[in-house]
This record gives sequence, structure tokens and C-alpha cells, in this order.
Amino acid sequence: MKIEREIIISVLKLTRNRPIQKDLIAKDANTPTTVADELLRNLHEKRLVQLKGKILETSPTQRLSLAVEAIKQGADIERACKFLEWKEFENMAATAFEINNYNVKRNFHFKANGKRWEIDLLAFKQPHIACVDCKHWQHGWSKASIQKAVNTQMERTQALSDSLQNFTDKLGLNKWTQATLIPIVLSLVPSTFKFHNDTPIVSILQLQNFINELPAQTILLTHFSTKIKERSAKLTEF
Repeated sequence: MKIEREIIISVLKLTRNRPIQKDLIAKDANTPTTVADELLRNLHEKRLVQLKGKILETSPTQRLSLAVEAIKQGADIERACKFLEWKEFENMAATAFEINNYNVKRNFHFKANGKRWEIDLLAFKQPHIACVDCKHWQHGWSKASIQKAVNTQMERTQALSDSLQNFTDKLGLNKWTQATLIPIVLSLVPSTFKFHNDTPIVSILQLQNFINELPAQTILLTHFSTKIKERSAKLTEF
């Protein structure tokens, strides 16, 4: 298991920017070529990498899955994830919503209640707006950090709900009459806690199932409902 873990880490490290010659993995992981080749074939059969002759490559989705697999096999979270780009995590989340017919806006900055706010990902499908905090994984997930992340995301979401009328033009909500905003905290690996204050903490690899269930489960989750008037105020953004 330790050897496979090192192979996975090397794959994440070397395929970060482009496809590579698979022989480079054995050298980087300090593993015999025959052993590395067998483990790479196993990863290929699990659809965690793509082998095309002597060429090895990975998709963003596969890279996330590889990081999770390395963590399951005992790799330190920081080590498993340091070769992932932040955008790979965010892009996968955005894609998951988009293929389920949500419109997506990333890194939305707004002013409300006398403060400046940012929400990593907004996903819209009338009447729902998923307000997603793509939580970084560098320092693990203690109970206190989970509670803080959830409480902060709830505060952001409520601030957006309170001032949503000011952003209907920018967000394309002019034809909406009401909206229900749901705060969500998204993590790379599953958290020990699935909810805090009825706000979901969702693993990126569980996101598709969560999206499928979201319309029916919204009433059970923390949410903020607001009416949208026909005429909207001018957007104020920074």
C-alpha cells in the first residue's frame, strides 16, 4: 500500500501540467519499473489515470480522485493535495452543477450590510441558489474549523439573501419572483460531520448525489428565502 501511495503522489506531481512518459513515475517514486508499471495498470483499470502506450495523463476529475485515494492509503492531506491546483477543485464543483442544468457564477464579490463579501461558487436553478464555499484542505478538518466554516458561510449567504434585489441584473434573476439560497461547504475529503446547524458539509466526490437530492431536501436544510421585485436596483460591486 505504501508503494502504491508513493506512485499516486508521483502521478499527481508529474502530470500537473501535461501528459508524461510513464517511465518517469518509477524514477520519481524510487520504485522498480516493473512494479510501477503494474500499479499504473491497476490505476488505469480503476479509471484513475489514462495510459496510452508509454504516455500517462490525468484529467482534473481523476486528479481529485487520486488525491482522495492517496489520503485513504495514509498519505498526509497536505502532501496528497499540494500538487492540485485550487482551480481544479473549483472547476470540478462548477462542472458538477453545470451538467445538472445550473447556471454558475464563480468568485462573486458583493457589498451588503456594510461589509464586503465573496462566495466561491453560486449555482442557479430557479428557485434555488446554491451558495458554495470551496473549502481548502491544507489544515485538516477539526470540529472547530468545521463549525467556523459553516457559520461563516451561513453569514455570507444570509447577507446575499438580504441584498439580492441589488444584484438581479448581474446574476440574471430578472425573471425570478423569489429565490431560496442554500449555504453549502464543499470539501475534498468526507468530513466526520455531515451537517452543522442544518448546513451540509459535502465531499467533492459526493457532490453529484447531493445535487440530485437538493430540490427535495432543501426544506430540511438551512436556507434563506427572499422575494424578487420586478424592478431591480443598480448593482454595486467592487
